[in-house]
Amino acid sequence: MSDAAPVEARGLVKRYGEIVAVDHVNLTVQRGDVFGYLGPNGAGKTTSLRMLLGLIRPTEGAVRLFGRDPLIDGARALDGVAGFVEGPRFYPYLSGRRNLRLLADFDGGATPAKIEEVLELVELADRGKDRVGGYSHGMKQRLGIAASLLRDPQLLLLDEPTTGLDPAGMRDMRTLVTRLAGEGITILLSSHVLAEVEELCNRVAIIRKGTIIYEGLLDELLRSASGGYRLHTTDDERARTILLALQGFERVSVVDDGLRLQCEETALAAATIALGRAGIGILELVPHTATLEELFLGMTDDAEAAAA
Repeated sequence: MSDAAPVEARGLVKRYGEIVAVDHVNLTVQRGDVFGYLGPNGAGKTTSLRMLLGLIRPTEGAVRLFGRDPLIDGARALDGVAGFVEGPRFYPYLSGRRNLRLLADFDGGATPAKIEEVLELVELADRGKDRVGGYSHGMKQRLGIAASLLRDPQLLLLDEPTTGLDPAGMRDMRTLVTRLAGEGITILLSSHVLAEVEELCNRVAIIRKGTIIYEGLLDELLRSASGGYRLHTTDDERARTILLALQGFERVSVVDDGLRLQCEETALAAATIALGRAGIGILELVPHTATLEELFLGMTDDAEAAAA
């Protein structure tokens, strides 16, 4: 296996007539990453993933998987790569074990012991003999990961692996992804569940209308929203007016639980004095750092915020 990055995409463009689904996307997934790929519905995530795997041809740009181009090297470019896009598919009238055997035979074969190993890993060993048509959605998702693990991948690509799962199924899937990452598998994870991404991923990319608006460390993105505070007083409307008149309080917004403000600590000290002189009592003043969900919604819902 090459020392090159598991995923390098440069200038990816996909047009369908006059529609630009993906617009000059650049992505780099490093070894050991659990990389979250985020975006609203229709933003271009699945189209990007299909181009990464060579399932569709980009209009412009290039992809390298461990240094290999799927369009030039064909199936060889997918050595060490596994996963699924838009959900795994199986023969419903065959058992889970038989489906894995069939997929393994198509892909060069696997020992019965290997099939039992991956069924055990995804906690389906006791249901391996049952027809897949009787599996729950979560079981089919886990069987999809089992099928991927037959390849002993170094890069695992998962497109919305928790979609349609109940809370217990989502918890089990997070546990499984954590376990696989702990074994050294690089994971590229597309997900709508932002709390899940915040828990699992070390790096993220956010795509909006086909364009990447952020790529980098998740911690750095979260730190970019630091310096905020939540303030609740005996008179929030008057408090907001007073704060906006002070130096260093350009952003003070009214929210359900009081006020949200962005300022330096020195400005905050002056604000508490000004509020006290005005006879406004402070009921609560706590640091507030935006969650990934708040940042994501701000970056993808508002054009000016996205541009920034």
